[in-house]
Parts: sequence; structure tokens; C-alpha cells
Amino acid sequence: MKIHEYQAKQLLARFGIPTTEGRVATTVDEAVEAFRALKTPVVVVKAQIHAGGRGKAGGVKLVRSEEECRAAAAAILGKKLVTPQTGPEGQLVRRLWIEKGSEIQKEYYLGIALDRELKKPVLMMSSEGGMDIEEVAAQHPEKIVKVAFSPTKGLLAADVVKLVRGVKMAPGLEPQAARFLPALAKMYVDLDCSIAEINPLVVTKQNQLIALDAKINFDSNALFRHKELLELRDLDEEDPKEIEASKYDLSYIALDGNIGCMVNGAGLAMATMDVIQLYGGSPANFLDVGGGATAEKVTAAFRILLSDAQVKGVLVNIFGGIMKCDIIATGVIAAARQIDLRVPLVVRLEGTNVELGRKMLAESGLPIVSGTDLDDAAQKITAAVAARKG
Repeated sequence: MKIHEYQAKQLLARFGIPTTEGRVATTVDEAVEAFRALKTPVVVVKAQIHAGGRGKAGGVKLVRSEEECRAAAAAILGKKLVTPQTGPEGQLVRRLWIEKGSEIQKEYYLGIALDRELKKPVLMMSSEGGMDIEEVAAQHPEKIVKVAFSPTKGLLAADVVKLVRGVKMAPGLEPQAARFLPALAKMYVDLDCSIAEINPLVVTKQNQLIALDAKINFDSNALFRHKELLELRDLDEEDPKEIEASKYDLSYIALDGNIGCMVNGAGLAMATMDVIQLYGGSPANFLDVGGGATAEKVTAAFRILLSDAQVKGVLVNIFGGIMKCDIIATGVIAAARQIDLRVPLVVRLEGTNVELGRKMLAESGLPIVSGTDLDDAAQKITAAVAARKG
């Protein structure tokens, strides 16, 4: 689960991490009121969307008067920002974060993510703040300092020293870093974060370390432990199909292709998408119905797939272990009849009750094409979608 910058900063402050003072605004008038309340000569007006690259897209503006603030807010609110993370369709700006400007002396990158090989969280720092960490890693890997730490012991004093000296932070800042970095590590663990990123972490001209921007994502599988975090979820920032899928406990992620995929099991789903691409197709989604799906769940999954206007064909690939093939067939038939199927549908079934499932599909009277195996099914759906294009 993702949250906005202003929400991330509220959480950082809860853990004692210095951030910039600001106000949330959803209208131009509220933005101007925030400017007045902050009582500072320079204010930053920031678009709040779940994507990076806002500054380059025109979503961050420096203002020095009420008039400039009003103009900036009017220009950003209601605008669709297009960044590398939003895709070409962009993301609509519904709220702003109006914060005090900072006198920046130096910028750093600071972030924590899980290293699956080490099975530990890793804190990364770089002297190249303000840049994408992927870009720094590609061009200047020597400028990234990493430390893996124990979730139970937290970030140790020796780790802090290695990090701050590795990025050549001024010695006088080490006492602040000794509080700042362990606090971020504690927040990452305590809140079950998947990413905790501060970019940039700045040193002001007053020699203070401040989190100037923040990005925090949470492990959705751990949210049952953090009911208060669910209140931070902004459904306007999420794909409606993904929201609908979550109601049925379906694992769904929208992609850019035109072949809808319904599969049981994450590994099989990945393999299915790979084979579709092998034969020249492009997956429209990742959709895992799980091992114990009911006919109702399968019907919901099928309806979500076909609600995507980009989908020009559907491949259902099911291995019936716990999941029975006749249950899948029942759901597919029910959904196809409810929705008035108008795109090619290829179904490959294997496993428990496979003959019954295939018989049900064959006798349904619906234009369903059977695939003998994954290669056969992928070739059939990619050919059918290509034929419709022609």
C-alpha cells in the first residue's frame, strides 16, 4: 500500500524524524490559507500523487507571495501529471502539500528496502540526493553505501558511522544522523514497510538534517497488524479494477498489454505471461485467483478482466490441485454469459476433474477455445487477438 508524501511526513514526525512544516490543501483557497498560516517568505506547493518525478512534470512550485501561491495551486490542482511512474495516462492531482521552504546546503539519498537474498532490510545512503537511486546505481555505484541490519536489534551505532562517513557527511552532523537513521530503521520495522525512502535528505544552511521528501510503502500482507494505516489509503490513486479485486481477495495488477490472464498460483501466472510474450502477445494483467477459489470468485475475476477496455482476448490457465477444474469452468461460463463475451477466450485446464471441466466448457454453447497445454493455449490466444487487429 502506498501513501502520500504529507502522510509519510506525519509518520516520520511520530518517530522523531525532522521534516518540513506544512498544510494539506484540496482547493486553491485552502492553499492560500496555508501560505498565510506558515508565515514564511518562501513556500513550496507540491502535488500529492502516488508517483515520483512530480517536479519535472510541473507538480512542484516555489512561491513567495499569496498571488504566486494562488496561481501555482490553480495550475496544479485538477491537472493530470505525467511522470515515468504514472505512465502516459498521468495521474489527476486532487490535493496539495503546502510547506515551508528550506535553505538547502547539501542533499543526500536515504532509503530502506528488503534484501531478499540477505533476508534483512538494507539501509542505503548516497551523496547524490535528489536523483533516482537506479540512475545513481547505474552511473555511480561507488557513491552508494549499504548496511544490512537486524530487524530485532535495529541499526547499530557502528552502522551509522559507516554510512555517514561513507557519503562524506560533515563530522558535526554525526550526532543528528545517530538519531535520524536508527529512527527510520525502527519505523521501517515497526510499521512493516516495504520501502521507506527520503530523497532528498537535506542539510540546511542552519546545519540541520531534514527529510525534505518522503516515500513510504507498506507490505499489504501485514496491514492486519496496522488498522490505523488503512485509514491512510487513498482509493482515488488506485486502479478501480485492483480495488474491486481486493474485495474478493484476488491478486490483481494491471499491465499495459491486451491479453487478459486468469491463473491460479503466482508462479504459473508469471510463466503464463512469459509464454504469451514468447509468442508475440502482451499481457494486460497479472491475476491470481488462488488455490481455493469458488465459482463466485472466478466469476468476479472474469468480470474484472473484461472491464478493462484494453483487453482484446482472454487466456485462462488453471492447474487443478486444490482448485477443481469444474469449479473454474462454472465460473468462466457464468461470467461469459453475464458479460456477453465479445473477445476471444482460450481456456487451458489440467488437474482435478479436468475431463468434467472440459466437458462443461464444450457443452456451454459459448465460443470458448480449448488449449491442450500452455504453449498451445498461448499461441491460440495471441493468434486470435492478432487476427482481430488485422
